[in-house]
Amino acid sequence: MSAVQSVDNVALLPAYLAAGTALLVLLTDLLFARPRATLAVAAVGAVATAVGAGLVAAGGERRTFCVAGDCSFVFGDRAGLVAAVFALLTLGVLGLSGGHLRAGRAPTGEYAFLLACSMTGGVVLGAAGDLITLIVALETLTLPLYVLVGLRRGSLASAEAAVTFFVVSVVATTVSLLGAALLYAVGGTLHLGRLGVLLGERPELHDLPLTAAAVALLVVGLAFKVAAVPFHAWAPATYDGAPLPVAAYLSTASKLGGVVALLAVVGTALPADRTGPVLALLAVLTMTVGNLVALRQRRTVRLLAWSSVAQAGYILAPLGALALAAGRTGEARAGAYAAAVAYAVFFVLLELAAFAGVTALRPADADGGALDDLRGAARRRPWIGAGLALALIGLAGLPPGLAGLFAKVTVVRALLDGGAAWLALVVAVNAVIGLAYYLRVAASLYAPLTPEAAPVSVPGAPAAAARTVAVVLAVATVAALVVGFAPQILLDLAAR
Repeated sequence: MSAVQSVDNVALLPAYLAAGTALLVLLTDLLFARPRATLAVAAVGAVATAVGAGLVAAGGERRTFCVAGDCSFVFGDRAGLVAAVFALLTLGVLGLSGGHLRAGRAPTGEYAFLLACSMTGGVVLGAAGDLITLIVALETLTLPLYVLVGLRRGSLASAEAAVTFFVVSVVATTVSLLGAALLYAVGGTLHLGRLGVLLGERPELHDLPLTAAAVALLVVGLAFKVAAVPFHAWAPATYDGAPLPVAAYLSTASKLGGVVALLAVVGTALPADRTGPVLALLAVLTMTVGNLVALRQRRTVRLLAWSSVAQAGYILAPLGALALAAGRTGEARAGAYAAAVAYAVFFVLLELAAFAGVTALRPADADGGALDDLRGAARRRPWIGAGLALALIGLAGLPPGLAGLFAKVTVVRALLDGGAAWLALVVAVNAVIGLAYYLRVAASLYAPLTPEAAPVSVPGAPAAAARTVAVVLAVATVAALVVGFAPQILLDLAAR
């Protein structure tokens, strides 16, 4: 057998485009030192990456870096969807960053370069076919975020958030690598498909203490990335200390990366009878704790952070059906995986819109402020307030936010198909709890103004930056509405 592997450069095109974007951003900043040119290159590169991912996925599944039928890079419809979402999220966050960068609190070149590097990790992550590629891609996605969180000059809160995020992520990565090493000791391979076949054909391996330890460590390590309870403590402090655009990226792209990685190992490699009960417990704890703590929040970003913890519970919930025999049938498993991916995509669209709305209503380069600062904001800026209210209503799962409504219906349907009616009931109860704080914030946007109310904007703020943020909010809102009216398209892509 030849030791030289054939390389399918077409399959790798989205990764080339993302990595090339990072390189071009660095060169543009070095040679021209013009912030607008640097941001333009980053934006064009993100669009090219999304288009490239769509074109490659449309041509059918492609594999490369293969040995004896096992491939380390598999680019199909689901990988194309994930890559396009990461690229578009990067584009959206660049649009939100204008005020932050114009304030001079962060260098434009380094900021755009780090975002492009993180995008590269996300693009590769969706196509990872073995544990090494998966973990390296996840760290490529996460590593630039440590710097982005702490890149704001003169901010002690950002520095503290960066250190917290770094320490927790290093521990999570170490735990994940140890789990991967133990899994290699059990199966003698790191390819996800081969591990799944091996553990499926030899059920006696499930009872080995080494297998149990490997599964537990790998799931726990990835649960940190998703901010699942009880591995969530880093998220609220990190989001609140980071600049608003970076917090938006953390809450969307970073969480999506953790979900994609967890789905890859649970759906392909790990035994469902071992991971199902763990994921069911994590889902119940995550959605319940996230919603209950969010009820007491008075700062905007902390409320969004805790609500994103709860949303992670809804994303994990369909995988909890694997705890039951009815949930481990082929059709039920496929439905659970599709529901988790679809919910994650619905969530990141609505979450990006929510952060865009908060960014538009706050002074340039300010933090998220308190919830009281948003009181009556929709009366002063009706269109921005309406976009933020629609995003919050969508996250709550109410019409006219059809994306959020269909997302929750999809999760409940997958749980019922898998025989996990009790878990569907927990999801429904938590969705009702979530209504309390989402609707409270949405209602406060239209509350009567008081004389002592804080202003929602700063006179003289750069008009171009404000317009860009408004465009991001409009596009994210329209995208959420479109997928809300045609959710089956997203489900079909997620199921492939």
